[in-house]
Amino acid sequence: MPTLPWTVPNTPPARAKATVFASRFETRTLWGALYFFFHTPTVWRQVSRAPGAYGASLKAQPLKRTFWTLSAWESPQALKDFAARAPHGPVAAGLRGQMRSVTYRTWQASAEELPVGWKDAMRRFP
Repeated sequence: MPTLPWTVPNTPPARAKATVFASRFETRTLWGALYFFFHTPTVWRQVSRAPGAYGASLKAQPLKRTFWTLSAWESPQALKDFAARAPHGPVAAGLRGQMRSVTYRTWQASAEELPVGWKDAMRRFP
């Protein structure tokens, strides 16, 4: 899967602050990577309609079983609400047993800094 480009479900107001969320995860098995791929279109549709979502992108290295997400939200609560709702919530729960490692990063950015670039996001991971 190539990198899914930055998608803007909701345009942030000028001078708004955004909660930026990045994740890096690696599945233990190829089955975990396939599970992720199978559910990606459904979760991606959810992101594209999520209240409070200012943007999102996805990067994958399937043969290494490593995936990154990058998104911007109007608030931490908007991010939490998205993560808890179906399909994301149940899909994430189904992946828990397949995870080898998971790392999250969260920071604030201004609307003018969006879209957040992958270079900026990747430097935040060890």
